[in-house]
Amino acid sequence: MLFTERMDIPEIMDDLEFSGKEMDITLQELETINKWLGGNNITLNGVENILKHNPNPGGKIKIADLGCGGGDMLKLLANWGRKNKLNLELTGIDANEYIIHYARENCKNYPEAQFEVLNIFDEAFEKHVYDIICCTLFTHHFSNEELVQIFQKFYRQARMGVTINDLHRHWLAYHSIKWLTYLFSHSPMVKNDAPVSVLRAFSKKDIKEILRNAQITDYKLKWRWAFRWELVIYKDEELIVNN
Repeated sequence: MLFTERMDIPEIMDDLEFSGKEMDITLQELETINKWLGGNNITLNGVENILKHNPNPGGKIKIADLGCGGGDMLKLLANWGRKNKLNLELTGIDANEYIIHYARENCKNYPEAQFEVLNIFDEAFEKHVYDIICCTLFTHHFSNEELVQIFQKFYRQARMGVTINDLHRHWLAYHSIKWLTYLFSHSPMVKNDAPVSVLRAFSKKDIKEILRNAQITDYKLKWRWAFRWELVIYKDEELIVNN
């Protein structure tokens, strides 16, 4: 019964005032976890998928990473952009000022990446428009009702599309990450938040219901290892993919 529906349990990361050494350790460990489990590559694959349908050879491509954390996703995108000779303008957005300070330092060798302290529910955020909006392990922090509004907002503010990379709620994912972090993590935040994140995560039915309520029909939804969902939302009305 624990995994039949999304749980409303707060994470330590939800505290936008949380900062200091423990936050540094947490962000470092999350970067390592996503690197070794290949999680961030799912977001990169979503960006590539959108650009295949919306080629912009030689033009500037504005990409926003919402809930950017320590900036490791933007480093991956920047390296990919350099390799493929793309003109990327990358923006990392997070509501935690300390996290943005950390991300700026973490990405100081990537001039194509900039960062803003901004809450996606602020009116100031709604004034921004990007070619592609990315979210990696971000959407599970919100309720289904909030996500309907968030998805609609993203759809309005992205010219080409939206790619969302988040967790699959599953008993094996829960117990696996609980034991892995218990054995190897040095961060109490990671040990607490990692399994809680799985309880707040999504089934396929959850995601499709949110999309239906947001009146979004042009998308691809795929299960990816390890226990991730890759959701790509298109803005081209001719590309209707209804899984």
